[in-house]
Amino acid sequence: MLTNRFPFQSSRREFLRRASGGFGALALAGLWDEVHGATVDPLAPQRGHFPAKADRVIFLYATGGVSHVDTFDYKPQLIKDHGKAITASRWLNKPGKFDRFLIKPRWDFKQRGQSGLWVSDLFPHVGSVIDDICMLNAMHCESDGHDKATLAAHTGSAQAIRPSAGSWVSYGLGTENKNLPSFMVLAPAAPYAGAQTWGSDFLPACHQGTHVIPGNEPLPNLKAKPPTTELQAMELDLLAKFNRDHLEKRAADQALDARIRSFETAFGMQREAPEAFDLSGESDATLALYGLKRGTNTGFGWQCLVARRLAERGVRFLELIDVGSSNNWDSHGNMSDHERLAKAVDQPIAGLLTDLKQRGMLERTLVVWTTEFGRTPFHEKADHPGREHHNLCFTSWMAGGGVKAGYVHGQSDEHGILPAEGAVHTHDLHATMLHLLGLNHERLTYRYAGRDFRLTDVAGEVVHPIIA
Repeated sequence: MLTNRFPFQSSRREFLRRASGGFGALALAGLWDEVHGATVDPLAPQRGHFPAKADRVIFLYATGGVSHVDTFDYKPQLIKDHGKAITASRWLNKPGKFDRFLIKPRWDFKQRGQSGLWVSDLFPHVGSVIDDICMLNAMHCESDGHDKATLAAHTGSAQAIRPSAGSWVSYGLGTENKNLPSFMVLAPAAPYAGAQTWGSDFLPACHQGTHVIPGNEPLPNLKAKPPTTELQAMELDLLAKFNRDHLEKRAADQALDARIRSFETAFGMQREAPEAFDLSGESDATLALYGLKRGTNTGFGWQCLVARRLAERGVRFLELIDVGSSNNWDSHGNMSDHERLAKAVDQPIAGLLTDLKQRGMLERTLVVWTTEFGRTPFHEKADHPGREHHNLCFTSWMAGGGVKAGYVHGQSDEHGILPAEGAVHTHDLHATMLHLLGLNHERLTYRYAGRDFRLTDVAGEVVHPIIA
């Protein structure tokens, strides 16, 4: 568990009383108690179903579909058979029989670390920390469309909007720091499917992700506008009165619940978030780990370092997205796009794993890297420089948080087209994430519209072989 580094952990009422001299914020806390009962807080820390191996998740998402056969899934036979014709069973969202040509990877692979895991030259820095990584080389999912596959990777559902994995974790475990959101998303832009990827849907709205945009003002309007704490407290008093009047005229209102909770969290964030985003106290050595120049406030290196700082401060689930729904890993036309994108994230990811390990945090922090699907090891033209969508087999990986290090689970066939053994579905990935956090994916449910919903729907198996 995290060391209690925070002075305001005893109760929200006590914190708000100290923070504002007991004025408006105390009125907000009083209204919360009036609405929910003095002991009910949807974000209070909760115990899991069994002892956890991890306390938090850092979820790294590569938008667009990273090619597994060019990055982490070494296929020597694909190299040997380059240019040979095969018959594919799926092409551009359509099943059937398609005559296509095998295409070898554009980058060389090397065995790296003491474990000897294969990593391409696209990721030399990740290769340097490969002994901390558990590779999943036989991932698969239902859809090869960006929107649906992105939703599935985040919510477990490709067909309907459902709560994000981060929202489920927040709902199941609460937060260790009431002054920061339990679920935060650090991203310069939204991926395919937009903000639905971090939405809470039918879960209480306080569990939705808070979007942090790299730049001069990561969280807009965080600075208090009133010139004094006393004046702000008076404004909060008035706001609490309006909320109380509104509540008295209506039945239980989830939106109002979330609004009250958001004001309360925002009040605490005014004090704690600016410090969390301030990198001026980080050493030159730490900045160098992430490939950061002092004063930088954008880029994936900034996102990774801020994620470490937020994880230290008790944020339960952090998602980092490198690019949005354009100029991403969707390399239809030319796989050379992968080189530019890999260069932007390679050192920051390695720096994050190294930094977490040096600080003794990696053991209790589950780091997950994934993408919505892979890319075809074949094409309709033998000399085509790009690759198409491929959901039948791709690569994800985990590190820390109770998984085996320097380990490969699953294997694709000789050309990287289909899983050959150890297949892992997106539902299985989510079930395993929850298991490592001490949550049984079949018991973490929420009743809505007459049925019990869960992140893994009616599927999912924990991948026990990867657990240390």
